[in-house]
Amino acid sequence: MKRLSPEALDRGEHEFGPQAPVGIVHLGIGAFHRAHQAVYTQLAAAPGEWGICGVTQRSATVAEQLRPQQGLYSVLERGPQGVRLDVIDVVRDVVDGSSEPERLTERLAQEQVQVVTLTITEKGYRPGPGGALDRLITGLAARRAAGGAPLTVLSCDNLNGNGEVLRELVLEHSPAPLAAWVADHVRFPCSMVDRIVPATTAADRAEAAERLGLLDEALVVAEPFRQWVIQDDFAAARPAWEKAGAELVADVAPYERRKLRVLNGAHSLLAYLGALAGHTTIAQAASDDALAAAAWRLIEEDVAPTLAPDGLEVLEYGRTVLQRFGNPALPHRTVQVAMDGSLKLGPRLLGTIRDARAAGRLPQAAILGVAAWMAYVEATTHSTGLPLDDPHADVLSSAVTAAPDSAAGLVEALLGVDEVFAPDLRDDGELRAALVEQVQVARSWRRKG
Repeated sequence: MKRLSPEALDRGEHEFGPQAPVGIVHLGIGAFHRAHQAVYTQLAAAPGEWGICGVTQRSATVAEQLRPQQGLYSVLERGPQGVRLDVIDVVRDVVDGSSEPERLTERLAQEQVQVVTLTITEKGYRPGPGGALDRLITGLAARRAAGGAPLTVLSCDNLNGNGEVLRELVLEHSPAPLAAWVADHVRFPCSMVDRIVPATTAADRAEAAERLGLLDEALVVAEPFRQWVIQDDFAAARPAWEKAGAELVADVAPYERRKLRVLNGAHSLLAYLGALAGHTTIAQAASDDALAAAAWRLIEEDVAPTLAPDGLEVLEYGRTVLQRFGNPALPHRTVQVAMDGSLKLGPRLLGTIRDARAAGRLPQAAILGVAAWMAYVEATTHSTGLPLDDPHADVLSSAVTAAPDSAAGLVEALLGVDEVFAPDLRDDGELRAALVEQVQVARSWRRKG
């Protein structure tokens, strides 16, 4: 079967306008970006208006998938109402960030590039040579040297105040003259993104090939739902993303907190308990009555009270989230959602716990979520076949290995990991006791699996 490409594609069914010049550089062109921001850009931009240069971060795989297809790829959308396939053509260039850093620097210096977007995951914000932050700062320095055209850098990662976090990191790690220029010429709006994008399987590629009549090695799979809330603070031009349904607002924080604590918090709880119970996918976990009840308790009893000051509706949003999780057409693997837990606990569960404790409450379902992570780390350490894909995996496994074989010992060991827990939680005696009880509950799920 022929590979997807502009020449092979049936133009009678797929009409595209003239090739757009690159106006956006995206760091982290994985599946999520291709199913989310790139889709918004294609739907919002006039033909020939906005092209994207996608940059790989750690692996050349996506570059190898997209280059033979001249940037074309398809999105296989799976929902309860059926399946649809759309071809996306806004990716005009792909840079392998590891082997072609100079090409990235050149792109970031170009005046026609007016927006940089990022989906580099939580661990991508750690400073270090060759990391996304280092590459961004190098590109900003080149841009300043080339004339200093204004630029917007838009984080799309699951971090509280993601734009503010990125701005502070760039300023902190830039030489003083560059930091001064960045402060005056670069904007870092916050944003909140939402779409479930599971890992693409061989079966997905086979189905797409049958529908398209061409082999698409860069295929991504997604649910029908998508959401993008963006702080309206841009230094230069941007695509009219609102035409594709994006919401431009003055303050993203309430939307961000709701998504992180409701959707991402429940996602993590279902992933850890589901994996322990032997569920392969989130849909299976969400269809388990006991697990679904635990996720709903998290939303209704623990999260909703902490979000009341924001003024956004929470419970109906939560019901929609759990319905989305139960979509059987979307096999999102529990172990995929479980990865990088040491970085995700903070925004997804610990913020809820802190706010509840400040109000004098013990949020048992949120505590169960943290306890489930602890039991999951314990299970991976003792070789149950579950993976521990985490930037602090060695520290976590060492802590578990050295811990006494008891719930209290496990809690003591993992609460002592400074990379995850701060003293305010570590020194909370009531919280510690509740964690011990909930670890026993989480361990019981492991025995059920």
